[in-house]
Amino acid sequence: MHVWILAVMGLWLWASEQALAEPVVIEFTQTACQFVEAESKDYAFQSKQAADCTAINERTQDKRLALSEVLHLDAGSYVFRIHNRNVPYVLGFWLRGQGLSRLILPSVSGGNIQTGAFKDYAITLTKGEYLYSCPLNPTPDYRLLVN
Repeated sequence: MHVWILAVMGLWLWASEQALAEPVVIEFTQTACQFVEAESKDYAFQSKQAADCTAINERTQDKRLALSEVLHLDAGSYVFRIHNRNVPYVLGFWLRGQGLSRLILPSVSGGNIQTGAFKDYAITLTKGEYLYSCPLNPTPDYRLLVN
């Protein structure tokens, strides 16, 4: 009986330690029309409003996405820290499942990231294929794969 209690207590202690573990912070920098880390290059696009990025993306998005980095993560708890480096309007962030997975995978979104500021978005990711982007600073839909 004591062994069983210790086993249960050990399991409970393990679960408590896991619950207290800090989430991994992933930092992304937004400049006009892009997430720099996903493209491994700051294109230095100029944008005064979202419509500027829409026009830029129409011309460049396919090539940029073909060269973009796919982010690979393990399932777990994360904080996505999104920086607005120099975009002269409010930005946001949207992480969601790709395709039909959008209906079942976790999602996080929000806005109000001022120029020169950052905002954190906490999420627990499960296995699947995700997209992330900024609808307010129209960026391509970058891919994220969770193992």
